[in-house]
Amino acid sequence: MTSHTTAMGSIHRVAVPRPVRLEWLRVTAAYLLPTLATGVGCWLALATVARLAIEQRLASVTNLREFANAGALMTYGVSFAEIHRRSAIYSDKIIKGANPAEMPVEQPTKFDLVINLTTAKALGLTVPPTLLARADEVIE
Repeated sequence: MTSHTTAMGSIHRVAVPRPVRLEWLRVTAAYLLPTLATGVGCWLALATVARLAIEQRLASVTNLREFANAGALMTYGVSFAEIHRRSAIYSDKIIKGANPAEMPVEQPTKFDLVINLTTAKALGLTVPPTLLARADEVIE
């Protein structure tokens, strides 16, 4: 690993073996980049990204709950179920005559923590009981 410091902070470069780089590039080019245009590519790559992370002994933490179901170690992000519920309430108010310009802008208030113990075991990690107790879902 090489490091140097800039005005913005420290930059660390880790040497990654060529086959690993090529595999990650293949996954990125084939699945993740199309997400920018279609929003679909990422969902197709969940299992592949999770598998590659486990093969390279990388603990993956993301913001999408579906990644934990596919094999990521942990996810912490907004609850899409709660966002959809709040959207329905907003829509109902507008349909009943509320002026959208007068309605407050809301931000997410519910976040989900999902821990995949199967992945933790595969990586040889022990998840502290205090973290498990705070999780909204534990995949075993």
